[in-house]
Amino acid sequence: MAKQKQFVLFLYGFVVICSWVLFAVYAAEDDQYISTVTDIAEPSVDVVEDVTKWDLFVKFVKSLKGSSIHTHVWPDLEIGWRIIVGTLLAFGGAAFGSAGGIGAGGIFVPILTLIIGFDAKSSAAISKCMIMGLSAATIYFNIKQRHPTLERPVIDYDLALVVQPMLLLGISIGVTLNVIFANWMVTVSLIVAFLATSTRSFFKGIEMWKKETIKKKEAAQRVKSGHGVGEIEYKPLLGDPIERPRVSVIENVNWKLLIILVVVWLAFLGIQILKDFTSTCSMSYWVLNVLQTPVAVGATLYQALALFRKRGVDNSTEEADASCMTSRQIIFSALIALLAGTLGGLLGLGGGFLLGPLFLEIGIIPQVSSATATFVMTFSASMCAIEYFLLDRFPVPYAAYLVVIAIIASLTGQYVVKKWIARAGRASLIVFILSSIIFASAVLLGGEGIVDMVYKIKHNEYMGFEDLCTSG
Repeated sequence: MAKQKQFVLFLYGFVVICSWVLFAVYAAEDDQYISTVTDIAEPSVDVVEDVTKWDLFVKFVKSLKGSSIHTHVWPDLEIGWRIIVGTLLAFGGAAFGSAGGIGAGGIFVPILTLIIGFDAKSSAAISKCMIMGLSAATIYFNIKQRHPTLERPVIDYDLALVVQPMLLLGISIGVTLNVIFANWMVTVSLIVAFLATSTRSFFKGIEMWKKETIKKKEAAQRVKSGHGVGEIEYKPLLGDPIERPRVSVIENVNWKLLIILVVVWLAFLGIQILKDFTSTCSMSYWVLNVLQTPVAVGATLYQALALFRKRGVDNSTEEADASCMTSRQIIFSALIALLAGTLGGLLGLGGGFLLGPLFLEIGIIPQVSSATATFVMTFSASMCAIEYFLLDRFPVPYAAYLVVIAIIASLTGQYVVKKWIARAGRASLIVFILSSIIFASAVLLGGEGIVDMVYKIKHNEYMGFEDLCTSG
């Protein structure tokens, strides 16, 4: 397995580097031609050659100095090939991502950027709106589901309250960084995140494929031996966490913890609304920003103490849940949630690619891990969408249209695609497809970013950090 990983990583790196070199050569030659044409009246051609081949680094450094206000790129909401293709790809990515349990944040951003035509910053904002719709639809499906082995909901509300406050704090930090970072900085960050996500998903798909193959062989052996003929229906590895009958929402929700989660969310929402009535970078603006930290830390400490008290009272189950977490695990989980929120706010990703593995590492079973991560992401995605809305970072009609698409796709994934997975017996195929799309998006996004960066460097356009106090 180690050699396979090394080979795949080498192949990934080779493809990425070769692709970006070709993009860079194309950009340099194309711009050199433009420079030669525009400067044809100059007495010496050597000056043009010197500028295009020697001064790129100097120009890049100079481009980081100065000031600029970010200009949004918002295509019109009208029928055309871009919106048709983008809608179909977003629908498919959301449906398969929802059914496969690996999310769709890595799909939405490249579709919005490369197909529909939004700039990287606006794509991150709209992606969070779509993740909000997708997560809400998935919760509608999961909120009545029971734990596969215990008499409790499949959503671990205790675990959700451990990570939600710091996740919301990270969202606020990430949104601020999105405003400050230059467009190319966001693009580079997206490329790194997509390459890491696609690589991780690919290896996860390999592991799933091997486990599925073993299950198929075991089922075939049972058929040959004449045992278990009625038990050979495939159950997907990612898939249906619904092993027990549904119950009503009233009976299946931990209302006390849900109310606390909503109160924490409302506290952050109130701070964001108050910030909207203050002048950016004023004293009251910074006071409200700093106020988010004690809210997040206080809520996390409250839940940590509650879990310690619960552990001393209830030791009835040996299965891992939030009450089994040590103080070190709680601190580590809070820090990972802060990082996930920051990346989510900055890049428009869901954050589930960090929370999911975190929950599994603690010992939470996959069904509960997936359902809880999606539940928490609804709070963070909705908060992020509201913050971007207050900052006027996306066109509302376009975002509303894509949110509806994400909701419909999520429900389709839960009801239709999961049944297809069960019949096909290969949930890993979805992971391979999505990881390939994310990898291709990273390569194309990197190529487009290189071309755009070379153009801006040679035309002396500003490429440094934006001014938070004047960015619009």
